[in-house]
This record gives sequence, C-alpha cells and structure tokens, in this order.
Amino acid sequence: MDFYVIVFITFDKKHIRKIAMKKRLPPLNWLRSFEAAARHLSFTHASQELHITQAAISQQIKGLESQLGTTLFVRLPRGLELTEAGAAYLPVVHEAIEKLSEITEELFGQGRSKLLNVRVNLVFFIHWLAPRLQTFSDNHPNINLRITSNIWVNNRENSNNFDVEVTHGKGKWAHLEAHRLTWDVLYPVCSPTFAATLDTAFSPSDLLRQKLIHVIGYEDGWGHWFTRMGLPYAEFDRGSQFDTLVNALEVAVNHGGIALGRSSLVERYIDEGKLVRLFDTKVTTQEAFYLVSSKSKALHPHAQAFIDWLLTEVEKDQSNKLFLDLYN
Repeated sequence: MDFYVIVFITFDKKHIRKIAMKKRLPPLNWLRSFEAAARHLSFTHASQELHITQAAISQQIKGLESQLGTTLFVRLPRGLELTEAGAAYLPVVHEAIEKLSEITEELFGQGRSKLLNVRVNLVFFIHWLAPRLQTFSDNHPNINLRITSNIWVNNRENSNNFDVEVTHGKGKWAHLEAHRLTWDVLYPVCSPTFAATLDTAFSPSDLLRQKLIHVIGYEDGWGHWFTRMGLPYAEFDRGSQFDTLVNALEVAVNHGGIALGRSSLVERYIDEGKLVRLFDTKVTTQEAFYLVSSKSKALHPHAQAFIDWLLTEVEKDQSNKLFLDLYN
C-alpha cells in the first residue's frame, strides 16, 4: 500500500506581498526605455540617447505595459503622448533612475577619487582636530581632504555641500546621523597676567565685577554657568561679546578678561601656560560637538574611513573622558 504525505505551506500576508512585489518589479532596461521615451515623447530620441534601436525601445515599452496591465503612451501620427497612468509613473521612475545613477557614480565611478568635503566648527578644528589631522593623512594617503569652517549652526537642511561635518549643538537632527565627540565641563579661565591682578580671596561670586568675555550663540554661556553654580546672575556690566570661542580665547590669552572655557578646547592653552583655571568647578554642558552625516545620502567609503578614524581618536583622548561620569 502506498502512503502519501500532504504538506501545507502557509505564508503570512507580508510575505505574500514581498513575493508579489518581486514578481511585479519590471526589468531596469524597460524602465530606462520608458523614462527616456516619456521625457522626449519620442521613441526615436530615446533610442539615440540609450544607443539601442527604435524597435527595441518599442518592444521594451510594450513589455512594460503588458506587465503593468495598462497603457503608458498614446501613439500619435507625429509623436507620443503620455496617458494619465504614464504621466503619474514618470516622475517616480525618473527619480529612482537618477538616484541609482548618483549612488553608482558616488561609490564606484570616477568620483571615488574626489576630495572628501569635511566641514568643521572653527574652534574645534583649531584646538582639537588640527593637531591630530596628520595621522589621518598618514593612515590614508589616498584620501584628499577639502576642509571648510563653520562658526555655529549653519543651514544644515542642505547637506549636499559636505560629506561629513563636525558641528555644535544638542545632537538631535532628524535628517542627520550624529556621533557625540566631547563631554566637556565649563570653568572660568584667564591669562596668568590677568589672574595676578585678582584678589587672593577672589571667589565665583566676584566674577560679575570683572570683565567677562561672552560668546554669542552659546547656550552654555555665563548664564548657564552661574545658574548651575547656584549663584545669581545679571546681564554683564563690563566685558565684550564675540561671535566665536576662537576670538574669545585669544582675547583671554592677551589679558583681556575672563572667558568661560570648555575643557576639551582650553587644555592646550593651560598646558602651555597661556591660560589658568580660576576655580575647580565642574559644570556640565547642554551642548557638545558632534560628527554628523546625512541619513539620506549614500556614504562614500572615504567618508566612512574619516568617521572611523575620528571616533577612534575620540576614544583615545583620555582627557575627554575625565568628566564622562558626570553625564551618566
């Protein structure tokens, strides 16, 4: 007696949809023929652009129409006209082909040897990145960099003019992939010469009577520091405002007043004896420096190499970790 085993195979709706989508997706050459013919409204011009015969264009479009189950063109005696379905399909197909072409060129074309565009916050570049940059060039001699500076929050909506960026903020940008680079504490700094003019009993509450150096654009400014220290704060009577921390620190180095230093950026000045720390305070920041790249743009291998290198340098920077526990 023969026995038969009946096997029932079940698929959920999601799996069935995936199978159907794979089955329905037309060949790329059919889509390219449609896009070119729809753009030119001519099989002849499409064939010239794609370097295939007019008959091949016509046959591929017929195949596409058959698979889609709809007519895409109205054939006229003197040209073509898109049907309603064809007109709706064209922008989607055009965008997909353009995107595929762009990514292919970016990853595999002649553009692979282009300059890597890195946009960097100016003070971070001078005090942290520049002293380390040669190690990247030594490790990646085939990658050429084009570095431009930003000051604060430039227009990040257009991320096409840089591959990666080091910027300052709170790290929450919907369209950007962000890696935090610094965990700073804030403390007042000034030159040794300026410090020598201060009373030996000088305390944090005496700061408002001194020339404070302010930086425009900081949320982590003097107001934040005084609040976290539990001290009253009023708008300054003496001192000046600057649009970058670079300028503010240079003024402090040249005995122009007291600046609010970020630990990762003033360490070199303190080691060189150009600045001194006035108080042993550890006020954490609301903002930090971040390495960002676009979520919607294909990441070039050179950009990935730069990201990997920079994150490794951050990991090696022990001074950057001194205050990490304060953020946990």
